[in-house]
Amino acid sequence: MERFFFDIQSGREFFADEEGLRLPNQKAAQVEALQTLAGITKESISGGERPDLAVEVRSTSERLFCVSIVYRNVSTEH
Repeated sequence: MERFFFDIQSGREFFADEEGLRLPNQKAAQVEALQTLAGITKESISGGERPDLAVEVRSTSERLFCVSIVYRNVSTEH
């Protein structure tokens, strides 16, 4: 099993994952990243916040991928 790290960017704040998780493969890391992002998003919305959020996944040797949510106010005027 490989160790994956899930660093979190919330607005201007950055939280580095120092421990990581041992997972069987990158597909499992993708699922974990999406579940983590969904949980953080749910908490931020219920708390009234809407910062841009991202989870960047890395192995012990390289950055692998990033999943993110960007909040935008879109005008409906035409």
